[in-house]
Amino acid sequence: MAQNIPVIDLDGDEALDAVRAGTEQIGLVQVVNHGIDPGLIDEFNRRAGEMLSRPRAEKAKLASPTGHPYRGWRQWPDDFGRLELERYMVAQFDNPQDAHAAGVPDEYLALFAHENVWPDTQLREVTLGYLNACRRLAERMLELYARAEQVPAGTFSLGPIPHVRLTVNDYPTWSYPEDDDAPEADKLLLLEHADDSAITILSQDGDYEGLQAQLPDGSWQTVPVIPGALQVLSGKLLTRWTNGRLRPGRHRVIAGGTDTRRSTAVFCYPSLETTVRPLDPFVGPEGATEPPVLVWDHVSKRVQEYLEEYGRPEQIAAWREGKPYVAPLADASAGR
Repeated sequence: MAQNIPVIDLDGDEALDAVRAGTEQIGLVQVVNHGIDPGLIDEFNRRAGEMLSRPRAEKAKLASPTGHPYRGWRQWPDDFGRLELERYMVAQFDNPQDAHAAGVPDEYLALFAHENVWPDTQLREVTLGYLNACRRLAERMLELYARAEQVPAGTFSLGPIPHVRLTVNDYPTWSYPEDDDAPEADKLLLLEHADDSAITILSQDGDYEGLQAQLPDGSWQTVPVIPGALQVLSGKLLTRWTNGRLRPGRHRVIAGGTDTRRSTAVFCYPSLETTVRPLDPFVGPEGATEPPVLVWDHVSKRVQEYLEEYGRPEQIAAWREGKPYVAPLADASAGR
């Protein structure tokens, strides 16, 4: 029997039992009345959509000039050379100077050496506004999780300058009817994974229900699209804090829609100087299951780990040479 993904009304009864079930069993809850201005979400989606609807040659100019895989625009085919998932990614600070002015310690400024790439000031303004709104919601959710687990307020503190980043995913329509009956595992637009954050705030724009969450028995549950709702995924750092009690939200995206699907993820981490270790309320006589990790060490390795696992030889070469990388369209691409 399918397991329901809890929907939590943040203006109503907190439903702590449902929060506990969602975070301990799935690593995902949906929230409504979450406090983020719907006008801000709509404006962000509109401007991001305008950017992503530009001709491919124009978007290619938004690729990171240094080949950084988490800055600017990217596009690549799936494992079968068919669809092109597009991404647009930014950090919370444009450059080391902005990070320094915000109070980021000098020893961590190198994380922002590869600057954000913006098509215009309007998208920059609304994106940073949305990013900050999601950070505040993440802090609110972590306090709710603390209440659900009956631990003191502030147990899951993100610190004075939480580390946040944003990714827009633009998923293409399914234009391969001959493969409609293919197994879901052959139609993955986003591979199965759990985020490396503490918590991720996800928004979905569109009606196609392609997002799936993994249940405790290993099966996959479609995440319903609920108007006005945001999805809150638990990341690996939250799992480490709770010594494994709160499950990391493993998820994937399946192709099959007749309309483009877009989602925006805001990944929220504690401040870079924070050491995340299993906390006492979650450690029993058997001891901690994972060692402590400094958030700086955790996130500063992300690019190298990504390239080692997913990078193509030409992408890795571009990164090493500090050059932009734009993947070529696949021969079987619907975009040709």
